[in-house]
Amino acid sequence: MKRYDIVIIGGGPAGLAAALAAREQGIHEVLILERDRELGGILNQCIHNGFGLHTFQEELTGPEYAARFIQRVKDARIEYQLSTMVLNISPEKIVTAMNREEGLFEIEAGAVVLAMGCRERSRGALNIPGYRPAGIFSAGTAQRLVNMEGCLPGREVVILGSGDIGLIMARRMTLEGAKVKVVAELMPYSGGLKRNIVQCLDDYGIPLKLSHTVVDIQGRERVEGVTIAQVGADRRPIPGTEEHYTCDTLLLSCGLIPENELSRELGVMISPVTAGPVVNESLETSIPGVFACGNVLHVHDLVDFVSQEAASAGAAAAEYVKQRPGEDAEVTLPVKGKGGVRYTVPSMIRPGRMQEEQVIRFRVGDVYRNQYISLYVGDERLIHRKRPVMAPGEMEELKVTREQLSGCPEGTELLVVIEDK
Repeated sequence: MKRYDIVIIGGGPAGLAAALAAREQGIHEVLILERDRELGGILNQCIHNGFGLHTFQEELTGPEYAARFIQRVKDARIEYQLSTMVLNISPEKIVTAMNREEGLFEIEAGAVVLAMGCRERSRGALNIPGYRPAGIFSAGTAQRLVNMEGCLPGREVVILGSGDIGLIMARRMTLEGAKVKVVAELMPYSGGLKRNIVQCLDDYGIPLKLSHTVVDIQGRERVEGVTIAQVGADRRPIPGTEEHYTCDTLLLSCGLIPENELSRELGVMISPVTAGPVVNESLETSIPGVFACGNVLHVHDLVDFVSQEAASAGAAAAEYVKQRPGEDAEVTLPVKGKGGVRYTVPSMIRPGRMQEEQVIRFRVGDVYRNQYISLYVGDERLIHRKRPVMAPGEMEELKVTREQLSGCPEGTELLVVIEDK
């Protein structure tokens, strides 16, 4: 059985950044396992620009952003195996995988970094009535067909869901000659970035109907049309508000789900809100020596933040392998959200193990204007910052220093909360 200090599951942006950070910390036995035929993950099909503004201070396409990290991985001589499917990870960090060349094999790891990314929510999870005709695609599948396979899925398109992939595909399909008739969104707000609403819908005159959903799909062999209806506060369709659109294609952009089947089988504690692992300040899961980062942990809005987070996970995995215990590591402070804050990452902080500055990332559950984000440590308010707009589609963050948390007794609660004043 081969042994590596760190095994990284996934060769997308998170896996690549984690591997590089581990190598920079002096760990040489690093292995990336990727199930696709090339490194880069989802970035390979994201040919639009907007990537890299934080990381490289310039605007790149997805493949360009991935290529820079891939080249750095190759320059660092970090090992990777492509077309390799990981089947199981044991609590003892034995990784079972298979590929065409080696068949079924096992690898012993000193530490494991989970970087499997996420998948799209399918039609089966949406309970849309109707037959099962051709012409229904997830937005990501349509993106791959257009950008990598050179195939246009349809000519007349309706999109359900206003996630970023759906918004981007509204523009992409329009540029390829298709007619996007409407984007329907169940919630009273969009799930995508504001810039994508402007650049992908407004600039092309594509209507966005909030508080609407698809209630029927017509067609047996191929989609012939869809019916959408307005929904009330209970998210149920309102009778009499139905609108019919003829189309041959329905794209679904109804949310992303972290790929945590391996994590669950391993016994990692999963957050009911994010559907990703519960982690501490080192991005370590409930299984010692197993770390998580990127979209497998919680769905990000920008790949730059994925890379930043993954670098932290890779460095923390390196420290774990080196067995360098921190000071006062037994003191654990829970981190919670309140008043519109849906979740926080991390869920707990050990001041003795954190860096000089700790980033707390979170998402809100509604659109808030001219509100304050506050961080309380016990009864003391440490941070109080006004935000002109906060929306569910855009990730927020706060930074707390090690000095601010030093001396806190065990169990002191860190509370991230939205306030009026």
